Amino acid sequence: MPWPTFTITLIDQLFLHQYFSNDMKRIAIPVTNKLLSEYFGKCNHYEIFEIDGNVVGRHNAVMPEGISPDELPSWLEKQGITDVISFKVDSQIIHFFSSRKVNLFVGVPQEEPGKLVEAWLEGRLESDEKIINEITRSKY
Repeated sequence: MPWPTFTITLIDQLFLHQYFSNDMKRIAIPVTNKLLSEYFGKCNHYEIFEIDGNVVGRHNAVMPEGISPDELPSWLEKQGITDVISFKVDSQIIHFFSSRKVNLFVGVPQEEPGKLVEAWLEGRLESDEKIINEITRSKY
């Protein structure tokens, strides 16, 4: 018996493209005193930005209760975080995120989260080489 044939219309193609291409990103930024925190696990809260394509959607501040810094990567993963922007992080956390395909931007200047997301969207987010060397050479 031959396989049935299907005709896919342009509308079907657009629907399938939108359904299967996931441009949605969720960026987490640790914040202290309205700026990017010095350390990933030591902050007042995390600001989470939802980005669809190049459009910033929802944005909220959260601080998980009763979670140690070692548990934060797992907590962020459960929140659907795709990207993390940080100044300094422990090398073990780098390994955790890379093994779970979460993009990690480290050594980023300590600025307001909104400015960092804007730089991320425009491809202008840069890391400080001194901080990268410090992270890869020592454990704090």
